[in-house]
Amino acid sequence: MQLFYTPDILENPFLSEEESVHCVRVLRKTEGDIIDLTDGKGNFYKARIVESHPKHCCVELIETLPQPRHEGAIHVAIAPTKNLDRMEWMVEKLTEIGVDGIHFLNTRFSERKVLKTDRITKIAISAMKQSERATLPAIGELTQFKEFIQYGIPQGVVHRYICHCHNEEEAGTRLLLRDLTSKNDQSIVFIGPEGDFSIEEVQYAAEQDFKAVSLGDMRLRTETAGLVAALTLKMPGL
Repeated sequence: MQLFYTPDILENPFLSEEESVHCVRVLRKTEGDIIDLTDGKGNFYKARIVESHPKHCCVELIETLPQPRHEGAIHVAIAPTKNLDRMEWMVEKLTEIGVDGIHFLNTRFSERKVLKTDRITKIAISAMKQSERATLPAIGELTQFKEFIQYGIPQGVVHRYICHCHNEEEAGTRLLLRDLTSKNDQSIVFIGPEGDFSIEEVQYAAEQDFKAVSLGDMRLRTETAGLVAALTLKMPGL
């Protein structure tokens, strides 16, 4: 399926310039051709091209195909790595497996203090289309650790987890994330930078009802930990 991303299709029957170019100039679609759309909000559409303009292709909706949503929302909040390619890879994979939100944290030991999300959003859109998903994850701006906990936790999230590598003497007991999850959880998991969260950050999170968790005995890179955590929440018992 060749998907085109049209977030406002119910109000605006035109593809974006970028999508129009791909549809008309690259794929050589023309008037009368049937194409597949997604609004990134959980819906697919069948549409007929009524004007094959290479900058503002106009379509007519034929059919709406809402996709069933899973009951448990999954969000990953992570400190971005210095190497942006690694974050882009993670965003692509998290989008493919169907997480609901990807948020970026500025922590004490963060390697990257500035993050532009325009390119990251484009990568998520591309991954959504290539994996034939109808839902685009929310992409959050880089936010201070405490500020995100106070004001940024998505509505409806019940379970809060923070992954860290400190020992019990320093930061208390950690439980395995895989032992705490169930299929209908609405959850958010925090992943720290390569230097880990500080003890103070772990303690502050605990005061805000976060459970300290481990992903197992393996020492994982930041972007790998983000993917493993999401898969653990997505598929309990994995």
